[in-house]
Amino acid sequence: MSRIATGICAAVAIAAGGYWLSNSSTSYPMIGSAEAQEADIDTSTIVEMVQGAEDAPVEIIEYASYTCPHCANFHTGAYKQLKKDFIDTGKVKFIYREVYFDKYGLWASMVARCDGPDKFFGISDLIYEGQSEWTRAGGPTEIVDELRKIGRLAGIDNDQLEACLQDGTRAQTLVAWYQENAERDGVQSTPSFVVNGKKVDNQSYADFKKLIEEELGS
Repeated sequence: MSRIATGICAAVAIAAGGYWLSNSSTSYPMIGSAEAQEADIDTSTIVEMVQGAEDAPVEIIEYASYTCPHCANFHTGAYKQLKKDFIDTGKVKFIYREVYFDKYGLWASMVARCDGPDKFFGISDLIYEGQSEWTRAGGPTEIVDELRKIGRLAGIDNDQLEACLQDGTRAQTLVAWYQENAERDGVQSTPSFVVNGKKVDNQSYADFKKLIEEELGS
């Protein structure tokens, strides 16, 4: 599992030091500054990404990074069964919260969130399914080009994608939101889960199912 302590340092470096991306027609702005990092950032503008019934008896919060192989394994495997058995049946309210170990995970998040909640989980599925390809595409320019392709595959047009990827204020707000969540819930690795307020490490689907059934009293 990837440790979140180094992830927080990486996210701070992104927000404080900034980065640039460029190709023949597009340059990406620097995200934040050391001074801005110290200022209060209103994270209430970040939308929680939720699946399942609002009044479900079990709430599961997942903390995951788009660049984490263990997270990809969960989303291409156990998550699909979890969704079928518990989320779609109204027994589990599932909340997904991003963790940013690096700028690539942040860019992936900005693409996943680009067209709002309705497409978020579908785009996330595409990002995880293609993780081994887009994360190894080359340098920053090649990686962001692969993420653009995923966004276009999901039906987002080029102008909208560029606006999302160039939104430095949103990027900095996402980093602050991630830090607040991770510190509040004591998240130390990805994927990590909070089940009805109790922190749970990654585990097999069989163990997850048993835990949920215990919470359901069945």
